[in-house]
Amino acid sequence: MPKDTIFGTTALAALALTASAAFAQDGCENRGQLDEQYCDANGDLVADAPEDESQLRNPDTLVFAYTPVEDPAIYEDIWTPFIEHLEESTGKDVQFFAVQSNSAEVEAMRSGRLHIAGFSTGPTPFAVNLAGAVPFAIMGADDGRFGYTLQVYTQADSDIQEMADLAGKRIAHTSPTSNSGNQAPRALFPDLGVVPGEDYEVNYSGSHDQSMLGVVAGDYDAAPVASEVVDRMAERALYDPEEVRIVWESDPFPTTSYTYAHDLAPELKKSIEEAFFSFDFEGTVLGEEFEGVSKFVPITYEEQWAVIRQIQEANGVEYTPEGLAAE
Repeated sequence: MPKDTIFGTTALAALALTASAAFAQDGCENRGQLDEQYCDANGDLVADAPEDESQLRNPDTLVFAYTPVEDPAIYEDIWTPFIEHLEESTGKDVQFFAVQSNSAEVEAMRSGRLHIAGFSTGPTPFAVNLAGAVPFAIMGADDGRFGYTLQVYTQADSDIQEMADLAGKRIAHTSPTSNSGNQAPRALFPDLGVVPGEDYEVNYSGSHDQSMLGVVAGDYDAAPVASEVVDRMAERALYDPEEVRIVWESDPFPTTSYTYAHDLAPELKKSIEEAFFSFDFEGTVLGEEFEGVSKFVPITYEEQWAVIRQIQEANGVEYTPEGLAAE
């Protein structure tokens, strides 16, 4: 199966076309935000498996994709140990396909050409609602922790003690499209007593690194940043942790969701889950690439993506092909 037939450059157009041609399932009493071709009778926010067993799929070859990255060829090698484990667990051949965009990845699952996929944090709700993806796992640590947090940093000797104190200060956001660096603050901060863009002027730094270094240098009074970026900066000694302190920290945001298509046969779904949850990261190139990760942790879209849905709703995101293109 040639890669360009799965992840073509016209994926967004195809997604829009199939969305308009979708037909409603007869007797579907609850659909929520799902596309017309899916139903959610149990209310768990993801597409139900087809009731007609003839519509369930159990392909001989499974297609697996990881979220778009700068160098897909490198990640194909990184994922090789897991793919071999997945083949052994399912008894099927598994093909890795490098995706070129979030739109192409969503369309590939929607059209039935992609069976298992890792979707980035923001695009996951689009995959769920437009493509029938069912998130079931995420990378985590031995103790079950996963994801990253939004942290608000200021100088160690700053007079900023709580979030309301950000009013009238010089605050750095990273970029308009950043989740933790802009969209999450705009969605969450009002409930904490300060409204970005109203109570303080938003200064875009360009990156989490620049926001943090700007706080250290005194260019900004405070900045919302992603914990994982700040941790890596500290490990590289790019700043002295003693020079700053945290004003506020969010609950964890999820990272990449690992999903399967809603219409796979139940026994196949079970074997896929077993493959993920039995995989040992230790001593593999996958474990080396994702430092601090030791296993896949079970999750649900309804629970772990609640904060992401809240943030996207507050920012006017709509789960349509056009909304996906804007991500």
